[in-house]
Parts: sequence; C-alpha cells; structure tokens
Amino acid sequence: MTATTELQGKTAIVTGGATGIGLATARLMSKRGARVAILGHDTSLVSASVSALADEGLVLLGLTADVSDSEAMASAFEKFDRDIGGLSILVCNAAIQPYGTVETTDHSTWTKVLGINLGGAYAASHFAVPRMREAGGGSIVLVASVQGTATQERVAAYTSSKGGLLALTRAMAVDHARDGIRVNSVSPGCIDAPMTRYSAEMNTTPDGVDALIQSWGRMQPLGRVGQPDEVAEVIGFLASDRASFCTGSDYRVDGGILAKLGVVLPE
Repeated sequence: MTATTELQGKTAIVTGGATGIGLATARLMSKRGARVAILGHDTSLVSASVSALADEGLVLLGLTADVSDSEAMASAFEKFDRDIGGLSILVCNAAIQPYGTVETTDHSTWTKVLGINLGGAYAASHFAVPRMREAGGGSIVLVASVQGTATQERVAAYTSSKGGLLALTRAMAVDHARDGIRVNSVSPGCIDAPMTRYSAEMNTTPDGVDALIQSWGRMQPLGRVGQPDEVAEVIGFLASDRASFCTGSDYRVDGGILAKLGVVLPE
C-alpha cells in the first residue's frame, strides 16, 4: 500500500474542518482513501468547503454542530453513523483564540474558550471512543499548539485550553490503549491559517497583516511561517497504521520555535 492509499477503508471526522489546518487535513485524508466528514459550526462555511473539495473530485460529508454543545454533537455523530459509519479516525481541530489576561478576560469568554478548545475535544472523543472500540480500534489526534507548552502575552484562556489538550492526550492514550485506540496531539507553531490572520488583524502594525505574519515567521529557526498542509501531513501520519506504536505523545510542527532560546549572540 502506498502513502496515497494508506487510509483506504478508514473513516474520519475532522472538527473545525472547514478552514485552515482542519480543511487541509480533511483533503489529505480523503485523497488517501478515507471517507471523511467535515464538522463545523457554520453551515454555510461547511457547505462551501465540501463543495470546493467536490470540485477537486473529493466526496466529503458535511456535519454542522457547535463542539461545545453535547446534544448537537450527539446528533452530528448519529448523522455520521447513518451516512458513513464505522469511525476509525477523529481529528479535533476546532478552536478560537480571543486575547486577554485573567484580569481582562470575562467569565463568559473564559468559559467559551475552554468549552470549545478543550471541551470540544472531550465531547468529540466522548462520542468517538465507543464507536472506535466497537470497530476494533482507531486513532484520535488533538490539535494543540506550541502555546500549550510556552506562551505569548495576553492569551490566558487559549494557552490554558491548549495545555489541557496535552494532558487530555495523555489521559486518553492511557485509558483507551486496551481498546486499540491511539491518541496523540500535534502542536503547530505559526501557521498561515485563519486563526493566525485573525491574531495579526487584532495586533496589526502600520506595515499590515502580511508583514506582521512574515515577521512572526522570521522568529522561527526555519525563518518562515508554516502552511496548513505541513501540519496535515503529520496528522495524516498519526492517523495511519504507520504510526501503530505511537500513542500519548505530542508532535511539534513549529519550525523549531520551541527549541530556540531567546538569547541573541553578537555576530
């Protein structure tokens, strides 16, 4: 079996799958033979993404649900059962990133961020695990962030949620290994995706959004921002049988940013 067919016969749900890393992952897994469902909270955006992939010759299912709404998620998984069934891969990518310290972040925003970023991964996994157990096993990949390990200023809720995802990865990996379910996370660095562009818009300089994003890229040892496809490649590997002995670990796709100290030596 080649890499282009290694997911043949597998089925997948990608939350936050209508844009950015989620969309790139859904495309990659579909191209490699999986039957894939994109799950998002915005019906029109999910439909547009499914349609765009159809123009590429890929057939995907669109599911609409707020990942923080347990009843909506239950309904989405039931639709998946009817239309595809036999879940073997789950990618939890849905996330938001408002700015604020613990002082400036109000309680409703804190609850919303944790509910979507961390609670959404819990909810999706809650419904996925019994389905995977019944199918004989599977792979769950949580999209965390370098900010689960280190942090920039004014993202208290976001970085807390991403740190929680790293802990949840370990917990599920240990709890469900006997079920044949592998659980890993990926921690992207600065990726040219909608969330990064939102962050740049919130903190823009006179030079503009693109210049700011490029400056963030130069902070990484590889000297550039990453692309969603580069993260999708790692997720695709973890979802595949090539990663059969990988569980409970975090895989950084960060251009080396967490390997670098902030010390600058003179030339």
